[in-house]
Amino acid sequence: MSIFSPLSPMEPLGLETERLVLRRWRKSDFKPFARMNQDPMVMEFFPRRLDAEQTQALIQRIERGFEEHGFGLYAAELKETGTFIGFVGLSVLSFNAHFTPAVEIGWRLASDQWGKGLATEAATEVMRAGFEDFGLTEIVSMTAVNNLRSRRVMEKLGMQTSPEDDFEHPFVPAGPLKRHVLYRKGRP
Repeated sequence: MSIFSPLSPMEPLGLETERLVLRRWRKSDFKPFARMNQDPMVMEFFPRRLDAEQTQALIQRIERGFEEHGFGLYAAELKETGTFIGFVGLSVLSFNAHFTPAVEIGWRLASDQWGKGLATEAATEVMRAGFEDFGLTEIVSMTAVNNLRSRRVMEKLGMQTSPEDDFEHPFVPAGPLKRHVLYRKGRP
């Protein structure tokens, strides 16, 4: 079963919500994103913080995703101020697991933006676009089992989890972050 409809990939589109603009990346996003990737709170559930070179490589991979699939991890900025606050978007998973091939919805926001509902607001619009604009049949999301904040966003999006879907993430070294929980949502 294909995760894409015959219509995708589409031209990359920007998205908007009440408070956010979700767009392609700009050169000016690098410094605030690099700061985020060094923030111990933001990176708590990742194996390591990212240095400047790793941050640049991540932005390049994100941009390649837009070119290859027509969607990606959108840079998120506040409409009111134009301030870059992180990313929210879709990415095609690059590892093999019992649930792949799959498209994941993910987010990473600056810690000073947490608790405002911005991740849920943006992810709701991204999920809508994934199903309606890009023709996806299912969207998944995953995180370390103990990342309760991200799990709560997944639940607010109406995603479901099952213990049978929990897995050992192949890109995470042995330790407390290796075990991941998988959430899924099919096209409405």
